[in-house]
Amino acid sequence: MDREIQKQIMLKQIGAKIAYYRTLKKMNQEGLANTISVSKSVISRIERGRYNVAVTTLLDIANALSIEACQLLTFDAKETSILWESYGTGEG
Repeated sequence: MDREIQKQIMLKQIGAKIAYYRTLKKMNQEGLANTISVSKSVISRIERGRYNVAVTTLLDIANALSIEACQLLTFDAKETSILWESYGTGEG
């Protein structure tokens, strides 16, 4: 498996988790962005997996969403397989 594809998959998984927890909190992207002092476009890019998010930013996001940071970095088999399949690898 190509390392770049692995990185892309991981970033998309993290972004999807952030969007999920943000939605559960009934928070929009702008609200989250304001809470952690970044732009709305940064949150949008993170959620789409288009931004190599720093650990400190992940910690800020987790804090703003009242969750543990590890919840953004752990994935069950179903979550993993969905993205692996979208890349046509069949791995996961």
